[in-house]
Amino acid sequence: METAQFEEFERSAYEEPHDIAADEINMDVILDVPVTIAMEIGRAQINIRNLLQLNQGSVVELDRFAGEPLDVLVNGTLIAHGEVVVVNDKFGIRLTEVISPSERVRRLA
Repeated sequence: METAQFEEFERSAYEEPHDIAADEINMDVILDVPVTIAMEIGRAQINIRNLLQLNQGSVVELDRFAGEPLDVLVNGTLIAHGEVVVVNDKFGIRLTEVISPSERVRRLA
């Protein structure tokens, strides 16, 4: 009786090896993906008539009080709150509260 001979099976480049734990996934592939970070001090909703009347020196009242923390958004998603600081004659933000991942997901719904 003849014994069957099989060639060595090569794993596909897209197939994960079974012996690598899920927490060992290489995060390097996403670390250089650019994102947009924005600090928002407040918002206002006005009609087009009032928008067209704005000129130099006009004041637009925002929906926040003075001293309230700013929102820190990454690609439009709230991730933290902070306060304005000045560093070497440039504005910056000191994070005062970071929104937990579970809270971020809850806010999406």
